[in-house]
Amino acid sequence: MTVDRYGRPIINLRIAVTQQCNLECFYCHREGQFHSSADMSPKEIATIASISTEFGVRKVKITGGEPMLRSDLGEIILKLREIPGLDEISMVTNGRLLTFEKAVDLKKNGLSRVNISFPSTRDDAYRRVTGASLEDANKGIQSAIKAGLDPVKINTVVMRGVNDSEIDQLINYAERLGVVLQLIELEPVNNGEQSYMTYHCPLDEIEKKIAGMAKSVEVRHYMQARRVYTLDRARVEIVKPIENTAFCMHCTRIRLTSDGMLKPCLMRNDNHVDILRPLRSRASHDELHGIFSKAVELREPYWKPASAIPQMPPLEK
Repeated sequence: MTVDRYGRPIINLRIAVTQQCNLECFYCHREGQFHSSADMSPKEIATIASISTEFGVRKVKITGGEPMLRSDLGEIILKLREIPGLDEISMVTNGRLLTFEKAVDLKKNGLSRVNISFPSTRDDAYRRVTGASLEDANKGIQSAIKAGLDPVKINTVVMRGVNDSEIDQLINYAERLGVVLQLIELEPVNNGEQSYMTYHCPLDEIEKKIAGMAKSVEVRHYMQARRVYTLDRARVEIVKPIENTAFCMHCTRIRLTSDGMLKPCLMRNDNHVDILRPLRSRASHDELHGIFSKAVELREPYWKPASAIPQMPPLEK
């Protein structure tokens, strides 16, 4: 298992397979990718993912844009499934194209679970954020549940004046469907400083209220030290990255943009490492390994403490 200069292992690879999307959510950070070009092929994606397993990566998350706009998404997942050492293949989607039949096919190809972006339980607020109706997103969540993708998580970026008043409704929705609710703090990436200043909502008070309702709490040390609260019939995961040194010091993720750049940190755009162009120029395995190693060396907590590096606990099973 490889660790970076701060003692953090590399366990998760987040792969953007396209920048195309069928929605225009104003808060979308597009995985911190500012430019779009031709997408990687399934074989190229699998080759880079295979290199990552040599550094300890065992979980891959497919993202976008909207991954389901790729007609060859099933092939991508199938090729990833064939890589020794990968324990889990998951996906982030807005769910609007996720029919039951497609969900079943993706699961057969090797998809383990899905996170579905879900900014509101109210059609007016959902339409305000996405420009589309809520109905297809609801259908996508139902399809994922029926297909047995487990767990299904709904991702809600909490925004001031948009959906911060409906936390109870979101919890009730998650309880009713038996899905995990992730409440995510808005980040100032790709959405402009003005949007961040307008809509940013700190999660401290919301988390305090949820903690008071919880029967138990779990700390996901190898997932940015996130806290997961178990309520009566729901699990609520809190994602608080802003000015959070514990979050960054427990990050085990590296990103691959849709145009083939290794991205050590979502918040930075000055340390990308190009791995696709060397791959297309027939770089050797050792050369590609060295390129990935360089990206690992460049990993640095965006919010980091001035003092010593904390010890991370034993690796989760």
